[in-house]
Amino acid sequence: MPRRSFDGGTVGEKPFALLVVDDSRSTAAKLVQSLTPEGFVLRVVPPAPEVPGLASEVDLVILCLGPETPADLSLVRRFMDVEAPGRGAPVLVVAPQEARATRLEVLRLGMEVVAEPWDTEELRARIHRCFSNHHTLSTLAAQVMELQHLSVLDGLTQLHNHRYFQERLREEFRRAQRYDDALCLILLDLDFFKDVNDRYGHPVGDTVLVEVARILQQSVRETDIVARYGGEEFAVLLPRTHLAGAITVAERVWKGVASQPMGEGGALRMTASLGVSGFPHRTVLTPEQLLLTADEALYRAKREGRNRVCLHSPIPLHSASRGWESKRVDEK
Repeated sequence: MPRRSFDGGTVGEKPFALLVVDDSRSTAAKLVQSLTPEGFVLRVVPPAPEVPGLASEVDLVILCLGPETPADLSLVRRFMDVEAPGRGAPVLVVAPQEARATRLEVLRLGMEVVAEPWDTEELRARIHRCFSNHHTLSTLAAQVMELQHLSVLDGLTQLHNHRYFQERLREEFRRAQRYDDALCLILLDLDFFKDVNDRYGHPVGDTVLVEVARILQQSVRETDIVARYGGEEFAVLLPRTHLAGAITVAERVWKGVASQPMGEGGALRMTASLGVSGFPHRTVLTPEQLLLTADEALYRAKREGRNRVCLHSPIPLHSASRGWESKRVDEK
């Protein structure tokens, strides 16, 4: 049986599935009689704590209320927890004609309601309005999520943008302080990138930035935050990572950039300077200080000749990295 759309057309090959929640079954029987000719498939179940979980499996829930108003409304509220657009089905409440207070409260909760005994045409119209409203809300929710997603991404590299990085830096620093955990930050700047733009043009420079972004993403964990900090500068935030682990990541990125042919025909070779800082440390008490110390390490790498990784100094290192202050790609 073809599935009907809101305007009377068909959608796919499946009919709309309706979940009827009714304790007495008497209302459910009348619903079956009214709605089966419409092509709906009805599943009837008694009220139970697990019933709201079934909302994701159907297109509409019809909740039949009896005289036990407080208990019934608690079930209505449980359905609201799964009714968010994209998560569950819309809910239509059927309540007795004499239960005016109940019907008004359901309307205040934002759900569609119909009085029993109902007019069949009105019932069908309200069901289709449920479908239409839910479809509209789901579409809007998807669009909002897409806009939120785009608002935190850099358009060229598809990495997180500067604003998102700043927000996550503050969040992760607060979390690290609260749980006495480690947090490291790597800042990367491409060496002589301006020369690439001047000599080869900005389109080639853009392909270099995209390639570096790919190397960064392949070099970190899913829980790490990689962002385009600005221009040819990138940031990598490493939650629950000590300096030894951050150094390993920095070296991996640094070598990856130096070894990857870039530009048209792979004729370009790029290098990068990286600065690393970490928390906890006596000189890093705020997220701003973590950023500042990583920036200082980055500029020290630039001053010392570029194409290297430098740590914020002085930073007490773990034994695995003790004595590691600055290292060039060409060192063995």
